[in-house]
Amino acid sequence: MAKTAFQGNPVTLAGEFVKTGTQAPDFSLVKGDLSSFTLADTKGKYALLNIFPSMDTGVCAASVRKFNQLAAQMSDTIVLAISKDLPFAQGRFCTTEGIENVIPLSDYRYTSDFGEKYGVLMTDGVLCGLLARAVVIINPEGKVVYTELVPEITQEPDYEAALAALKG
Repeated sequence: MAKTAFQGNPVTLAGEFVKTGTQAPDFSLVKGDLSSFTLADTKGKYALLNIFPSMDTGVCAASVRKFNQLAAQMSDTIVLAISKDLPFAQGRFCTTEGIENVIPLSDYRYTSDFGEKYGVLMTDGVLCGLLARAVVIINPEGKVVYTELVPEITQEPDYEAALAALKG
């Protein structure tokens, strides 16, 4: 079972963390204009899911900035920044930071099962209810081709490994 921790304290996750080689679970998340964004919206492109607790923390903000830079260099790839932050806060962050190559998506809705389907919903600890830090890459056919559940939530993901996975 995949594990993560926050400041050294183990954190329990709902569901099972997605595995490479499997079909990506469908999802419906919320864009800045409050419309839905689903897995079908990524069809025909690689989708890099940058999943994290909140844009309002230094490590999360750094990962969004870094993937924004990397996304500008990648063709046929969309980068999704996924958190429980409200779409309004995500929009404000992206505007302030000049983030233009990433699509911020919110998992705030009560009816959402994204966190459980992808195995990233924290069910205990001080961040209970938020999403764990993870990177998932889905190929144009909807298969999971790369995953990283960051072992310590206060650490940044392995950008080079994610980029290498995209380059094939």
